[in-house]
Amino acid sequence: MEANENTIKLYYNTEVEKLQMPEYGRNVLKMVEQLKAIPDKAKRSGQAAAVVKVMESLNPLVHQQENFEQKLWDHLYMIAGFDLDIDAPYPAPQPEFINSRPEKIPLETRPIKARHYGRNIESIIDLIAAEPEGEVKTAMIRSLAIYMRQQYLIWNKDTVADETIFQDIERLSQGRVKVPEGLELSKLDTAANYARPGMGMGFNRNGKKNWTNYNRKNGKKKQ
Repeated sequence: MEANENTIKLYYNTEVEKLQMPEYGRNVLKMVEQLKAIPDKAKRSGQAAAVVKVMESLNPLVHQQENFEQKLWDHLYMIAGFDLDIDAPYPAPQPEFINSRPEKIPLETRPIKARHYGRNIESIIDLIAAEPEGEVKTAMIRSLAIYMRQQYLIWNKDTVADETIFQDIERLSQGRVKVPEGLELSKLDTAANYARPGMGMGFNRNGKKNWTNYNRKNGKKKQ
């Protein structure tokens, strides 16, 4: 839209340079461009410190980050396109480091031996297998068995014999963990809530809907 002496020219964001750090706004970009044009390095550095103070007031959430002052100076360099010759309290960041992508986290591709127990069970079993025989190992096996029984009931909604859990431990460990003879687990709570992840309704060990825990969780009274 062309302007004459009686009209006002309108500017749109699509017509101007894209902001490297939108959270600071275009006025900060103009400040940075002006300080880059200052010929004296000492004055340029002093003006840079003033711009950083403005940036800090515009982005108060930066205080929640560790070493936030250095991050503000890093942001200043990024806004300047890393083309900024000043005496800063922190070293200038390298563009290749700032723009680099994080390394991919390797994913576990091994199939889960028992999905209703989850993958972490295998790691726990490996830990127990490496433990020397004794009271500590027996206590670890007992705690593992109780947890596995709970996971079993979440996905199967039925009673389960302790012997079944013990057999699963020895099978998943490929014989490396032997359940001590005479090991007993605590009795099941008939009112316990064995709800699947993401489900509000639980079931007790008798296979009935557990209205008590469901209503308590949702702040309701059973009618």
